[in-house]
Amino acid sequence: MSRNKEIGDYGEKLAVQHLMNSGYEILEKNWRYSRAEIDVICKKSEHLVFVEVKTRSSNRYGEPSDFVSARKEQFMIDAASAYMYEKKYEWKFRFDIISVLLHKDGSFKLQHFEDAFFPGW
Repeated sequence: MSRNKEIGDYGEKLAVQHLMNSGYEILEKNWRYSRAEIDVICKKSEHLVFVEVKTRSSNRYGEPSDFVSARKEQFMIDAASAYMYEKKYEWKFRFDIISVLLHKDGSFKLQHFEDAFFPGW
């Protein structure tokens, strides 16, 4: 397994733990549709939440959340649409980003950006 894959998997594990500790119900992890993947699909109250997790071991080139491109957002929107169609879900939803910055001493900084983007913005 590559170092980047290990870092990403660890960041997703931290993100899922954060979400559960914050009262979210985890529905899916690494849900795939065509070429797109949604890292975490969860639910809190009346909202279905699609989460992109970005993990980096350095912020030399920017914060992890800065690396969610417009193309990635569109892939997530397409996948979320397919998921909601498959589950016959027609209520409130949103797209969140969780940014995880790993420090050399083993600590980390996690930021949860709710409603990070929306289709059509």
